[in-house]
Amino acid sequence: MAPTILIVGATGNTGRAVTETLPTLLKANESFKNHRVLGLTRSLTSPTAQQLAKIPGVEIIEKNWTDITSDWLLEHEVVRAFIASHNAPNQFAEESAFHVAALGAGVEYVVRISTTAPNVRPDCGAYYPRTHWAIEAMLGSAEFSALKWTSLQPNVFTSFYMAVLAEYIKKFKRNGELGPLKLMASKDAPVAPIDPDEVGVFAAHLLALDDPSPHSGAKYVLNGPEDITGEQLVGLVEQRIGTKVKEVTYQDLSLLDAMLDSQYEGSGQSMTVVKSIKNALWIMWEGKCNASATSKEVLDIAPPRRTPTDVLEDLLKT
Repeated sequence: MAPTILIVGATGNTGRAVTETLPTLLKANESFKNHRVLGLTRSLTSPTAQQLAKIPGVEIIEKNWTDITSDWLLEHEVVRAFIASHNAPNQFAEESAFHVAALGAGVEYVVRISTTAPNVRPDCGAYYPRTHWAIEAMLGSAEFSALKWTSLQPNVFTSFYMAVLAEYIKKFKRNGELGPLKLMASKDAPVAPIDPDEVGVFAAHLLALDDPSPHSGAKYVLNGPEDITGEQLVGLVEQRIGTKVKEVTYQDLSLLDAMLDSQYEGSGQSMTVVKSIKNALWIMWEGKCNASATSKEVLDIAPPRRTPTDVLEDLLKT
């Protein structure tokens, strides 16, 4: 076996781009010529897992990351790791256990995905940013001084932010229907959503550094390259359908409510806690998630380039 860089969530929003990007970066560096990339997936039969498994230097295995122990990490010679955890209410228990295992196994460096920077604080009204704050506080404690780590704090993903626009345009082109357009965005607040692939690319560059020490303990803000308001989102739709949208609802959370009900109703989780997720959107409506807030280190190493328009065009092709 060879020294291993582990990708937890290799087929996920950000992990896929980490897995695709990392082998090329490692190949270009003499220090990593013997390293391998090990990606975890919940299903080896998924199209994404099968595609990633074809990349030279990448091995994809089916394993639940929440079962990882120090012994497993030592057995697989894991020296660095990427983790994009879930955001369920038990996130802290499971992700913190992973970091404890990494510390015990002598893993030298971990890059993790956090959430939108202005929300990562102990008094956030949404539960999961408090979890990210707690994990970052744990990693920053003296007890974890032997483990280097970087936490990435990305803005809302363009794939999620733009999906409702793409579906509205496709529906209009199918049947000419001008129904109500319901947007989570506010009408006037500028927001810079980011392509999750670009978050993964930046993470891969960090993992491929000879010495990640300058980035240890850092919390990097990753917003997209371009601000866009809700009103401008409507404009993108109107450009593509060739007519005015008759009814627009801004700051609409009905889709998010439906998603949370579908995922958690009857799960035994507190729905009050689960639905506090909606409080995470206030910072966007207050205009605190702009392109200008992106960390300088991100712009120096792998600056985000894909705009909301770029992502919308891709969504319309699928």
